Amino acid sequence: MRLVLSLGEGLGAERAGRLSAVIYTAVSALAAGLFFAVTLTTGDYTWAARIGGAAWVFLLSMIILMPTVTPWVRRRLTRMGGDEG
Repeated sequence: MRLVLSLGEGLGAERAGRLSAVIYTAVSALAAGLFFAVTLTTGDYTWAARIGGAAWVFLLSMIILMPTVTPWVRRRLTRMGGDEG
C-alpha cells in the first residue's frame, strides 16, 4: 500500500514540475521577446547587443522564475486535488 501512495505522489510532483517548466519557460521567452522588440523600435543597437541582451533577459528570467513558479504550481495543484495521480 505504501508503494502505491509514493508512486501517486511522484506522478503528481512530476506533473507539477512539467507544468511549471512550461510556465516559466514561456514567461521567460515572452520577456526576452519583449526586450528584443523594444530594442528594435527604440535606439540604435547592434544585432549582437539585441540578441545578447535578449538571451541575458531569458537566462535571468529563468533563474528568477524557476524557484518561484514551481512551488506556486505545486501548491495550486495540491489545493485543487490534482496531486492524486
